[in-house]
Parts: sequence; C-alpha cells; structure tokens
Amino acid sequence: MKPRMMHWSAAAILLLCACAARATDIDMTAPLNGWRDTSGDTARYTQDVHYPAVSVATPEGQSVNAMIAGHIKSAPKATSKDRTSVATMVVNGTPLPQRVEADGGFSRPYAFAGGSNSVEVRTADGTRRRVQFYDAYSGKTRPRLRIVLAWDTDGTDLDLHVVSPDGAHTFYGDRVAPNGGALDVDVTTGYGPEIYSSAAPLPGTYLVYVNYYGSGNRAGDMTVAQVSIITDENTPNEKSETVRVPMRKAGELTLVKTFSMP
Repeated sequence: MKPRMMHWSAAAILLLCACAARATDIDMTAPLNGWRDTSGDTARYTQDVHYPAVSVATPEGQSVNAMIAGHIKSAPKATSKDRTSVATMVVNGTPLPQRVEADGGFSRPYAFAGGSNSVEVRTADGTRRRVQFYDAYSGKTRPRLRIVLAWDTDGTDLDLHVVSPDGAHTFYGDRVAPNGGALDVDVTTGYGPEIYSSAAPLPGTYLVYVNYYGSGNRAGDMTVAQVSIITDENTPNEKSETVRVPMRKAGELTLVKTFSMP
C-alpha cells in the first residue's frame, strides 16, 4: 500500500510561514533551548524587594538559569515611559499574565525544577515563542509544592498568604518560613506572579489567602486572582489545580483554597 500523501493548500502554507516569521518577533534570552547542567549554580529563590517596586526586576547576581527574560519586538509603542502591556507566559503548562515594559522587555526570576521544562510566551496578536530545555543536575532541589498567584489588572497589588500545617504564615512581610517554605518576591504593581514553594512540605492542611492590598489611583478596579497549586512538578505524579476568584476592593482578604498534603 502506498503511503498517504498530505496536500497543503496555499493558504495553509502561507499561514504556517506567517506564524514562523512572527515567532522571530520574540527574543528569548532566558531560558534557552537544549540541555544544561546547573550544578554549582548561583540561583537565588528569594529576591530583595526595594519599595516602591514598579516591576519584577532581575535581582543582582541572579543566575541566568533561574530567569525568564526576553524582548517582544512588536510590543505597542509607548506614549509615555510608564506604559506597559501584557502577554501570556506558560510555564510547564501553567498560563500566567506577564508584564511587558514600554520597550518590549520582560523579565522575572523563576526557580526551575530539574528535568524537562518549557516556557512559552504569547502575545495578544497570536505571536508565540516556545523554548524547551532539560536540566540534568540530579542533585537539584525540587519544589514538591508550588502555589502561584497571578491577577489580571495592572497598577493593582495582590498579596499571597500561605498558612502551613504547623501554623507558619508566609507572606511579603515574612517570606521564608522555618519549615523551608518561601515566597519568591513581592509584586506590587500588576499581574504577578508571586510564588510560594516548598521542597519538603509538611503533611496536613494548608490555607491559601489572597489579600487585595491596594489599587493606587484605580480604586474602583475589580481584579481576578488566579491561584494555581502544583504538586510533584516534573514527575509522573504531577497534579495541578487552578482557582479563580474575583477581588472587588482594596482591603479584601479572601480564603481561596484549603488543601491537604499527604
């Protein structure tokens, strides 16, 4: 039997070519495709926060292996130095809004687990760029639990609060708990994400709160909090659940999720 031949229409071929061309509009400086070994790396999980923070900036001394960074050539032209836009960043299957600065740049620290990882950046016009890499360092600490907070408006400040089974309260004012859980950075403008991570989470019940801390000059803005809970990331036992909750006014504190770790 002769093999089936696939016939492409001229329109389909043009569409594929257009998508390939548009992908070059996104430059990814980190992470990069391929294989790497991060043994001896200088990656930091928690970053210094200097108030008032206007964006998630690259911390001094942070390893490029613990960053997501790049530039979108087709980003909207700025009418002022403060103008920003938003793209979508998909990290290992979890979609998150990503702040894009007026010059098209984007950057945030991210503590990747060992093994296979992927990052895709998507813009509103359908342009996308995806990278895939494998970290072969077998001794790398793996976050068995991640709790990721993001939200859908700029100029607003939502805060992630996690209470672990031993009663430890991890938030922007106390970002590293005695039990090893840690919050990576306090995002005070918009979109997030803020990430709580633990390599050895205690068994028992966890409480996840979101506080609508403030909204600057946009006091009437409602924003939607997105909380993703990821366990055993990059393993065959990985599980992920996402909850979305509307936050209506500054000062609101909401218990968005209660869950248990075995």
